[in-house]
Parts: sequence; C-alpha cells; structure tokens
Amino acid sequence: MTNINPDIEESWKNVLKEEFEKPYFPSLKRFLLEEKKQYKIYPPGPQIFAAFNHTPFHKVKVVILGQDPYHGPGQAHGLCFSVPRGIMAPPSLQNIFREIHNDLNIPIPAHGNLEKWTNQGVLLLNATLTVRANQAGSHQKKGWEIFTDSVIATLSREKSNLVFLLWGNYAQQKTILIDSTKHLLLKSVHPSPLSAARGFFGCKHFSQTNIYLQQNNIEPIDWDLNKS
Repeated sequence: MTNINPDIEESWKNVLKEEFEKPYFPSLKRFLLEEKKQYKIYPPGPQIFAAFNHTPFHKVKVVILGQDPYHGPGQAHGLCFSVPRGIMAPPSLQNIFREIHNDLNIPIPAHGNLEKWTNQGVLLLNATLTVRANQAGSHQKKGWEIFTDSVIATLSREKSNLVFLLWGNYAQQKTILIDSTKHLLLKSVHPSPLSAARGFFGCKHFSQTNIYLQQNNIEPIDWDLNKS
C-alpha cells in the first residue's frame, strides 16, 4: 500500500488520472499508511481496487453501490456485498440471493463470491474502499467518497445505457451524480434484514436490468452463481 494508484486497471487509470493528482488523494494515502501501522485494515492492500480490476471501464454495464467494506475477518475482498469462497454469505447478500431466486427462479448459490458478475460488466463499488477491522464506517470522510463520487460521475458522463442499482438511502444520495436521461436508475430499500421486507423483496431489479440491457442491444447479465 505504499503506492496505491498503480494497482488500478489501465483503462480506469486513464479516465481517473486527474483524481490521483488532486490534493485529497495523497492525503488519503497518508491516512491509510498511518492506519496500517496501528490497525488491521480490510480489504488487504492488493484488493483495495478489486472492483476496478475485475471490471475495466470500457466493460461496465451495471453499477451496484455499497457503502463500506465488510469489517470482519476474511470477508472483504474489494467487491461490494461479495465475500470470498469459504466465507458465509452475510445477511444482506443472503437477501440479494433470495430476491434473485424469487425474480428469476435461480437457485440460491452455496457461496457468496460475486466475481462472475464483475467479469460480465457489473461494477461492485463501495463508496469507501477500506475499513478498520471491526469498526464499521471508520474510514468514511477521509477522501474515498470524493474518489468514488468521481467514478460515478465519470461513468455517467462518458457512457450510455448503464444500469445503476441504488439500494438504501445512502446509495440513493448518489442520484445527483447520474444523468437519468441516458441511464436506468433502479431504487429500493437496502437488502439488509432491517429493511429488505419493506421493498427490496419483490423489486425485481435483476430481471429489470436484463430487460433494459437487451432493449439497448447489450448482452444481459447471467446472475446464476451456481455455474461459477
């Protein structure tokens, strides 16, 4: 983590070049280096930019927005809502799988690794890309949100016919960064157990995403993780 910008995939490095040169980014880097001296930080350094490395800029079709990485041992690997194989799917992810099952009749998978989605163009973006172990929200307002807001605004400006899945109030605050005249915005409550029954279940965002993509001659997403 001594040099964080070269770890990002080349097409993203090109479109975000100016962000790395703004004053907040070296400040964020210094903060992370100090944190790492004192605390365990998730995800591991090489996985901080995993969302970008799995889904190059030119391949993005769908954006799912999360807030913070998971802060428990072994959970975070740089993709929002996703966990590595062998780690139990957290409650929100279990509810996502339940909605996919109800929406598309896809069996609930035995693992929670969403890399198959990212390889098809689903950007799994957390607003904050790092977190201190066992302390949710501990790296908020340190600069990551400036960076990821720029990512969202750049995607909106430079691309067309993307689908943004905005679950919960926090994600929906990003609406102001997205041009809804050329992208599809799908909104619902968050899939967490506290809110999923109030509108996430039954939202049919996964089938709606594929209908929109097909209407715009874009290959739909295979949401079925049982085959990955």
